[in-house]
Amino acid sequence: MERIQEILNLIAASRETYAAVFLAVSRYLVPALGVWLLLHCARPLISFRREPEIWAWLKFGDGSQVAVTHWENVIGRSKSSDINIALSTVSRNHAVLTRYDDGSWTITDASSKTGTWVNGEKVDIRAVHEGDTISIGGVDMELQVITKRQEQLQAQLRTRGSGGWSGLLGLLILTLLQAVMLAGFLLNGPEEEFQTYFLGFGAVTVCQWVLFLFYLMIRRSSFEVETLAFFLCTLGVAAIATVKPQELGKQSAAMVLGILVFLMIGWSLRDLERAKRFRYLAVLAGVGFLVITLLFGTEYYGAKNWLVIGGLSLQPSELTKVCFVYAGASTMDRIMNKRNLILFIAYSVVICGLLALMNDFGTALIFFCAFLIIAYLRSGSMGTIALACTALVFAGVLALRIAPHALSRFATWRHIWENPYNSGYQQTQAIMCIASGGLFGLGPGNGFLQKVFAADSDIVFATISEEWGLLVALQMVLAISALGLFAIRTSRMSRSSFYCIGGCTAAGILLIQASLNCLGTVDILPFTGVTFPFISNGGTSMIGAWGLLAFVKAADTRQNASFAVRFHK
Repeated sequence: MERIQEILNLIAASRETYAAVFLAVSRYLVPALGVWLLLHCARPLISFRREPEIWAWLKFGDGSQVAVTHWENVIGRSKSSDINIALSTVSRNHAVLTRYDDGSWTITDASSKTGTWVNGEKVDIRAVHEGDTISIGGVDMELQVITKRQEQLQAQLRTRGSGGWSGLLGLLILTLLQAVMLAGFLLNGPEEEFQTYFLGFGAVTVCQWVLFLFYLMIRRSSFEVETLAFFLCTLGVAAIATVKPQELGKQSAAMVLGILVFLMIGWSLRDLERAKRFRYLAVLAGVGFLVITLLFGTEYYGAKNWLVIGGLSLQPSELTKVCFVYAGASTMDRIMNKRNLILFIAYSVVICGLLALMNDFGTALIFFCAFLIIAYLRSGSMGTIALACTALVFAGVLALRIAPHALSRFATWRHIWENPYNSGYQQTQAIMCIASGGLFGLGPGNGFLQKVFAADSDIVFATISEEWGLLVALQMVLAISALGLFAIRTSRMSRSSFYCIGGCTAAGILLIQASLNCLGTVDILPFTGVTFPFISNGGTSMIGAWGLLAFVKAADTRQNASFAVRFHK
């Protein structure tokens, strides 16, 4: 018996040795896999070739012609117009020439001084066909549409999204990363939590592979955007597994719902006319979410931004962000319409007022930044002035309604070390834990920050940094940054301003949230308590992040890569 016990002790000691060796190796393996994954996914997103498409020609009376390279084209005297006519009789933004999914065209007058004419008849909006003569400010031009054969040849020459093998390699790298992180928790965590660890990491792994296979079924091979999102979800599982492993099931369910919302919004954006109809529903839903929260919400830490239903806590303002992007995105002909501009201003004021009444400072700041992005993208003559004035009103109302808890956070900003055991406790602990984690971290479950409030949400950047290293924490920021750069690059070639505004605004919100979360944690910016997209613990935050990602995906102009571009063999 003594001999058997010695053998068992030796086996136990060997397991502990192997576990220690594995954990030591994983500290370097996880950041290495993360770098490989980021390089693999980010490179095609920020370096793809952006070539223009030609959909028609405008032939002038002198025999010259101009290529029509977008589905929405502003014709006017302004240098920023897609088709520039430098004559005093032409308004700065005179008319908008628009192409639709079925290949039809319309011309819309943009409240010009001299009007827009088609075949000698003055029009506000009218369909135009091959050979029709459009007259603007005394200048005649004839529409010449490309043939179906030319359109097919153009599609074949267009930059394609990454192939299925590239997506497969990215998922294999991510799956290996997930396996290493899961093994670390199994070796270092309590046995009673093993089931939740498997649930959290397993849910992400299964979802990413199911979605990838679904993409292959619908002939969409580009998967870089989604792989980056699943990478962030994986880091979120690692943070929650350390702090509140019992909530991994709830977060996994939210991720599944978020993916379904992502696909639903992607489907709505597949057809621009359908997206316009969804836009009106989203506008109503966005206000409705905030009104319900204001009437029936629960106040936490000075902000009435939570809705408690049974044992479930929701933050509807996260879903309103998606609705706000829908409201802000618009087609070019509507951007030039002053009535639509006024309606958007009114909607922004309503959102501002509701958030002010709720004292939700962090979310209000994000909406304000999103508003500025939309204002910039929708700029033009009177529109720019009106939106700039509205931005000032937005900021003024926000300043007047800042809650005491927000003021206290401003008072703490840059002074956290003066009161490290009270108002500055979270941030001082976070900074010290980031320092203790170093470049490669202390290992899963070995950090101290898990004992600090909101370690899995408001200061999740520090939690990842302490246990997995600063290198992995910076990869969180780089992944979001890659999505933002991708949205900017693809926006210049977007076929519709709807996709351009939607993609850039959605990416902007994700970047702003990530910046506020990270920089607020280390006291560079005021601590607003906003979540880090895809990572912070919170069901509605997860759903909202996936909803925003759908706009980034829809803006992808590469062939066979996006919801917004039809498949071509």
